[in-house]
Amino acid sequence: MADEKLPPHDIEAEEAVIGSLLIDPDAILKIAASLKPEDFFSETNRVIYKACLSLYQRNEAINQITVAHELMREDKLEQIGGAAFLSHLISNVPTSLHVEYYAQIVSNAAVMRRLIAAASQIEALGYEASPDIEASLNDAEDILFKVRARQGLRGLVPIREVLGQYFEEAGPPTTLQEGEIPHILTGFAALDDSLGGLQRTDLIVLAAKTSLGKTSLALNVARNTAINQKACIALFSLEMSREAVIQRFLGSESGVDSKRIRLGRFSEQDEIKIMEASGVLSEAPIYIDDSPMLRVVDIRSKARRLHFERGIDLIIVDYLQLIQGDGRNETRVQEISKITRALKTLARELNVPILALSQLSRAVEARPSHIPQLSDLRESGSIEQDADVVIFIHREDMNYSPEDWSKVHDIEKEPYPRGIADIIIAKHRNGPLGQLKLRFLGRIAKFANLEAELISAS
Repeated sequence: MADEKLPPHDIEAEEAVIGSLLIDPDAILKIAASLKPEDFFSETNRVIYKACLSLYQRNEAINQITVAHELMREDKLEQIGGAAFLSHLISNVPTSLHVEYYAQIVSNAAVMRRLIAAASQIEALGYEASPDIEASLNDAEDILFKVRARQGLRGLVPIREVLGQYFEEAGPPTTLQEGEIPHILTGFAALDDSLGGLQRTDLIVLAAKTSLGKTSLALNVARNTAINQKACIALFSLEMSREAVIQRFLGSESGVDSKRIRLGRFSEQDEIKIMEASGVLSEAPIYIDDSPMLRVVDIRSKARRLHFERGIDLIIVDYLQLIQGDGRNETRVQEISKITRALKTLARELNVPILALSQLSRAVEARPSHIPQLSDLRESGSIEQDADVVIFIHREDMNYSPEDWSKVHDIEKEPYPRGIADIIIAKHRNGPLGQLKLRFLGRIAKFANLEAELISAS
């Protein structure tokens, strides 16, 4: 009888990963976001790696003693072969220098095993011979999609590299100026006057109804801080792809209609403006991660690694409700509570402000004024509690048709201008509340300063 084939695996690479972690605790920063316990073929190695992750998530040191203690606490030390096996792992790895290479080998083998499992599931679908062929094909596509989605996590990439791909030309990664920036200026005078800039360790929540420009405002802040202050920005875009983000940046910077950029229908003069904008943006220390399914631990690992390598000044997350939970069968409100607490902890850990975008519930539409309140934050609870600053975008003109707007706001026979956004500071832990106005240029998805200062405060 032919020998049964074992699924793809590499025990030596698995042991090399764990040995690297035991001799160099910082090695976990390089692999925690991409390598999961279930990627290990060996149950023993899986248990040890899971113990290392538990220590990492609690900000505790990773070494032979702490890992042995963690395994003993879980009553699994004898299961893996005792402390002697941990010593064996250390003795087999002279350096942690190649931990990412080892991790990639383990991850690739895991993908192949998942592919084999997916093939078996698709085979079972075929044998079922369902009369609904379309449903069977959709199920098969879903199975393969889950395998690919597991590989969907991308790392933070310099904006220069993304721009190079966008225009099919390469460019070296940008570098940072030395020296820490005390606070991050958004580039909007009234907002900076009110907040004193974005303060380090603060969790700032920016919320608005759909299509009012919260992503545009966040990208404008990223652009202003990166170019004006040379601040290093980590942008996690869970909703939009890198390409869509780049199109927004280029439209805002060049003044060319965003729709024309998206469709590639622009004039020669527009092309000159776009290329000039590309040159300016290429020098901005903005790093973009457009992985669609991120957990807080992934954001934390990627941000910590970039912070270690470059020194982050601002983290932007677009948006809160798209961050994945940890799969513990909790309600979404409980999951969001853990997510906001984890983001606040990360802000303090890295000593950076985190600007997190958030959706609003439909309760705001039920009120005649449509002016948002703190209770409108979707899956509210700890969003309001954990945030140091909560900012709402409200645009009165979006509640009326152009004709109705002119009738309602006809002041001395001159219609009140459209495109004026109210920026409402609804919570400010360390300063006054208030309201200010910015102009929104919808054609290029850009906010701009108005002459008016802070118009109200409390």
